[in-house]
Amino acid sequence: MPAKQVLPGRRPSAVKAVKSVKSVKNANPAKSARTVKAQGRRRPTAGVRRPAGRGPLERIRRTQRQLRKAWDRPLTAYYLIFGSSLLITVLGLVMVYSASMIKALQLGLGDAYFFKKQFLAALIGTGLLLVASRMPVKLHRALSYPVLAGTLFLMVLVQVPGIGVAINGNQNWISLGGPFMLQPSEFGKLALILWGADLLARKGDKELLSQWKHLLVPLVPVAFLLLGLIMLGGDMGTAMILGAILFGLLWLAGAPTRMFVAVLAFAGVIVALLIKTSPHRMDRLACIGATDPGRNDLCWQAVHGIYALASGGWFGSGLGASVEKWGQLPEAHTDFIFAITGEELGLAGTLSVLALFAALGYAGIRVAGRTEESFVRYAAGGVTTWITAQAVINIGAVLGLLPIAGVPLPLFSYGGSALLPTMFAVGLLIAFAREEPAARAALAMRQPKTGWKRTGQRWKSMRRSVKRRPSGER
Repeated sequence: MPAKQVLPGRRPSAVKAVKSVKSVKNANPAKSARTVKAQGRRRPTAGVRRPAGRGPLERIRRTQRQLRKAWDRPLTAYYLIFGSSLLITVLGLVMVYSASMIKALQLGLGDAYFFKKQFLAALIGTGLLLVASRMPVKLHRALSYPVLAGTLFLMVLVQVPGIGVAINGNQNWISLGGPFMLQPSEFGKLALILWGADLLARKGDKELLSQWKHLLVPLVPVAFLLLGLIMLGGDMGTAMILGAILFGLLWLAGAPTRMFVAVLAFAGVIVALLIKTSPHRMDRLACIGATDPGRNDLCWQAVHGIYALASGGWFGSGLGASVEKWGQLPEAHTDFIFAITGEELGLAGTLSVLALFAALGYAGIRVAGRTEESFVRYAAGGVTTWITAQAVINIGAVLGLLPIAGVPLPLFSYGGSALLPTMFAVGLLIAFAREEPAARAALAMRQPKTGWKRTGQRWKSMRRSVKRRPSGER
């Protein structure tokens, strides 16, 4: 038959189909596989749309969705509070050792003298943090009145001659024997938060907070009692933090704007009178934004704090290589430790510290905003206000934007009296973050990751489950 002859009854298309089937049967399998693979790698022609999810914009959107999903997880606040506070404390220990080394040697002490004391306080504070994080909310509320009474008693003892100790012109300390000192006013912040949150929660349950008398009394008088005892010792910085906590509690309780403004104006007048009647405080106010020490070196500390930050550059001069800590910058390991951090770790180090405080503050606000229990909302908001306001006042003074108030950087500066109540307060936030319904359910779903898990009389493992007999036989 001729090669191109078509059998009767068959169409040309049918003949082509038969030839294609025969060619597929006779084709080399390896060669056909290579052909298919090559076709899969062939570029799409112009005008053909790519499948969804392969473009760079879609990748960015997918990453944003994943980050948003991870951010909205129930345990996000728990991890943020625990992680940020841990990193701040550890970095603070490192910087306390670096900033206090020269000061300790000048006093004839070992180079790690202040570091050892801070490390001991951090160990005790870690124990307090763990205890507070495991305590139920009812126990925290039960401790509010004993903590307030004990703090008031200690603050009264500070003013008793022979018991109270004055440091740098402020009589706010009690000697515990040897090198250990206690500052009761630092515990006054924690006492006001616990007691004020419990008071407002009980009045809120009875729907009494809509009346201004129940909103202000006895919260404001007790807060002013604490403020008066603090101001008798001359500690203006701690009084400012306590005032910020009071305003934070009133704001969370839903105080009307007129009442809030009236209390704020009254407090502002008192602060202005206290500053005006004190030449020392007036000198500190005049050092805002100073670039020169001025007459009699009144702005020496503020100016050298700026010098330390300016000489740090982007990544600092190196850990331990600070120049200002060699006696140029007073209180380098306490109130102005942020300046030494900027000098040794640079802008990268200071921004890292700010980011950690921002994460801690956001987590505290998130805990206060998502809870359904009024005490948790007030206490979490009060703790967040305390740590955030104190950090802002300290860092603002170092940057020359605020007057030097003499308050330490929370969890970072040297000082056991400030570190212990702050770590207990962080434990409060952790406990409240664990008490969220979604977080509690997520923690309950966790199971031990060991190879064996005992349930009743059975052992579950990779092997089949067997029932143990009293004799040990199978």
